[in-house]
Amino acid sequence: MTGTDGTGPGFDDLGYARPDVGREERLGVPEVVYGPGKTVEHVVGVVRSLLAANTGPVLVTRIEPGDAAAVAAQIPDGRYDAEARLLIWRPAPTGTFRLVVVTAGTSDAPVAAEAGAVASALGLVVHRISDVGVAGLHRLLAVRPELAAADALICIAGMEGALPSVVAGLVACPVIAVPTSVGYGASFEGVTPLLTMLSSCSAGITVVNIDSGFGAAMAARRIAGTAAR
Repeated sequence: MTGTDGTGPGFDDLGYARPDVGREERLGVPEVVYGPGKTVEHVVGVVRSLLAANTGPVLVTRIEPGDAAAVAAQIPDGRYDAEARLLIWRPAPTGTFRLVVVTAGTSDAPVAAEAGAVASALGLVVHRISDVGVAGLHRLLAVRPELAAADALICIAGMEGALPSVVAGLVACPVIAVPTSVGYGASFEGVTPLLTMLSSCSAGITVVNIDSGFGAAMAARRIAGTAAR
């Protein structure tokens, strides 16, 4: 392991991986571990490296229950969120930044769970609102006060992906849009809502990758960090 002050590479060379141990110093949050494709031994090694080199939360995303249990058995004090498929060590203290995670449909729940769990582990106050898609607009209008009280919104939708445009026309806070792969054939596994969100007439929407609850949570964390400064 080397220093993070510019005198060394700032990563820990494990042979099979090079954890970026300087990321917390640069960005305020340690490197997050992407679970798929890694063996249990690889995840264990990387997590131990990050825990030793940093003081903030250490997360493993998209990790299945069996692998999560095997990792947690070797590294104490980890907590597994099965809905979000997220392993968490040392979650950050909860601050005051209010994030509302909104889904168009119940089928978008796995993406919302990931977004909410990651954001919560990074110290944001998270509230979830489910199943308020534009096919029943009265459902969205019924929660308008909760939307207006947020410091930022994560808006998750599949099918045609119209919800973020409507939500962004109702609130002044940042809106982070997440297209999901939910939908029938012409939704093209999330490509149609992605293009809809990128083409929104509601100016200023931030759009992340298909099904990327993690990416949306990290965007919210950056906004919260800037707001705190």
